[in-house]
Amino acid sequence: MPDIFAFLTEHGIPFEKFDHPAVFTCEEAERLCPHMPGTSTKNLLLRDRKGTRNFLVVVGYDTAADLKGLKDLLEVDKLSFASPERLASLLGVEPGAVTLLGIVNDTEGAVEVVLDEAIANAEALQCHPLVNTATLVIPHEGIVRFLEATHHTPRILRVPSR
Repeated sequence: MPDIFAFLTEHGIPFEKFDHPAVFTCEEAERLCPHMPGTSTKNLLLRDRKGTRNFLVVVGYDTAADLKGLKDLLEVDKLSFASPERLASLLGVEPGAVTLLGIVNDTEGAVEVVLDEAIANAEALQCHPLVNTATLVIPHEGIVRFLEATHHTPRILRVPSR
């Protein structure tokens, strides 16, 4: 598993690091994390009914994604949350630490990245560095460079919300 800080540095991706107590939900992050620039995100690793397609869906932290509406946009039968084992095997993270940066561990291209339009257009994103005890703020250009370096082309959608 690559060192995420070394990977970012090697690819010239700037970041600002903020340490904080472990957070497992967006609500805890809001309460326990220092004020940080950039857009706070919610990251969902989802799978289709058969488990043959995996989606990392990144939305704003206050968005409650409508999985029924999203399944239609993604043209799959059903969407459900990935198991902790699937999180570990595909992204190298544990529940509570799901992050866009986890695709650094998806060397097989098994995960399709889906960015909500607002996230894709954000000036900077807040991302866990594969653990939930810190947050990195990465500018838009850095996110683009990261996706290119990991060979992931995101689908940009208006993710439906409940």
